[in-house]
Formats: sequence, structure tokens, C-alpha cells
Amino acid sequence: MIAITGATGQLGRLVIKQLLNSVPAGELIAAVRSPQRAADLAALRVTVRYADYDRPESLATAFAGVRKLLLISSSEVGQRLPQHRMVIEAAAEAEVELLAYTSILHCDRSPLLLAAEHQQTEALLRDSGLSYVLLRNGWYTENYMAAIPTALQYGQIAGCAGEGRLSSASRSDYAAAAAAVLTSPAQQAGRIYELAGDAAWTLAELAAEISVQSGIPVSFDNVAEADYRDMLVGFGLPEGFARALADSETGIANGELFDDGRQLSRLIGRPTTALSVTVAETLTTLNSGSD
Repeated sequence: MIAITGATGQLGRLVIKQLLNSVPAGELIAAVRSPQRAADLAALRVTVRYADYDRPESLATAFAGVRKLLLISSSEVGQRLPQHRMVIEAAAEAEVELLAYTSILHCDRSPLLLAAEHQQTEALLRDSGLSYVLLRNGWYTENYMAAIPTALQYGQIAGCAGEGRLSSASRSDYAAAAAAVLTSPAQQAGRIYELAGDAAWTLAELAAEISVQSGIPVSFDNVAEADYRDMLVGFGLPEGFARALADSETGIANGELFDDGRQLSRLIGRPTTALSVTVAETLTTLNSGSD
């Protein structure tokens, strides 16, 4: 049995979709906080089990009989460490044979604020006695797609990444990597994958791509980190999360989210999804929604 935590999230659903290409639905477990949101997965004959990161008793039941477990990092920044600890302890108690964890690119040396909880989780795994594999995911291209409507409205993308290059990939690319590791006949315990897109790009190049595809001129406005943080807070983001995102953009400027090792494309057996493709998909969705 293979279990996926956070299975109703954006990445989790894609992982299950990938796994269904080679794994019988009856061998998959969607471990979710809200089973009612997983009706579509249940309809595919995937087993749905209640699993709340904050309720260890639910994890013990959810992981019963599980051989491999994908721990998708919690979306609750600031609460990830205690939540991940609960999952890791429950996995050890259930004698899970392999735990795969979605960490962050170059976690061991990353100075990003968002890296801290991943570093602490990796330390927990090292001390857990579990066999584990680290999927150090780079930035998702989709992280920037939510900015396209505003960019089209005001003709501008703001940020503090300067000329830094970002080696992003799509969520579907990272999902394919997780599925490949979970189904690989090769020994995965102890492996560390630094996963990033084949082609890196700057925010100015993103603005140019949006301009070309939409026909609306869009430019990149590079601002100070503090100004960008305040801008995000103005958009309604919590101050702590806005601070972490602004810090990540400064990290991009410093090359912290650049990687040209191409481990991701080798793992999934195809090139990673180009920026132009994700921009095109986003614009198509926006245009269809406005019809």
C-alpha cells in the first residue's frame, strides 16, 4: 500500500493521478484531513482515510498497513515542524518501509526563511530510524501564475528578485517525480533528489512572456524587499508569510533557487514543463473564465 498525505491538495491530487497510471487504485491510500473533499478520489476506488497532522490518533489508523508513504509538507508555514513530527512518529510506529518527503531545493545549505522548517524536518527524519528519501522540490512555476490577472490589469509585475534566475517546474512535473520514486524498483532509501526545471528564467522574462502571449505590454518592476513585503501584506497575506515570500525573492536574486543539474527531467524521463506552456495554460483558463 502507498499512502499520500495532503491528497486533496494541488500536489497530492496530481501525485495520485500519476500513480494511477501504474498502480491499482486499491493499493493507494489518500490520507486527508477532510474526507468529504475526496469523494472524487473515492470514486476512482482509491482508499480514503482520515488523517489530520494535528491528531496523532488519526495518523495511526491512516498508516495501518502502509508500506510507502509520501509526506507532502504541510501548507501551514510556522506549524510544519510539530505537524511533520507527528507524521514521522506515526510512520515509524506503523513500520512504514519508506517515507518520501517533499523538502525544498538545496535544503541543507539554503538560507531562505522557508527552508528552516524543512531543515528541521530533515533532521527529524535522520533521527527517526525510518528509511527515507528526500524530494527537494524547487519553486513551482504556478507560484507566479496567480499574478497574471493583476499584471494584465496594471501592465506590471512587481518583485524583488532582480535579475536572479529561477529554475522552476510545474506541479505536474514534481508530482511525476514523486510517483516515479514511489514506484521505482531501485533502492530509494537514503537518496536525495535536487529537483528543478530544465530552463531558468527571470521575472523580466516572465513579464515578456506574458506580453507576447497576451498582446498586453507587461513590465517587471524590481522593488526593495521591504516594499515588496508591504505590498503583499496590502494584498491580504499574513505578515509572516509575506515576509517569507519577500525573503524568497531576495533568495532568487542571490541564486538560491537556481539549479542546472536536471535531476528532475532525468527522474521523470522527459523535459520539464516550459514557462511558456504554463503561461499559455493560465491565459487560456483566464480567457475561458471571462467568456
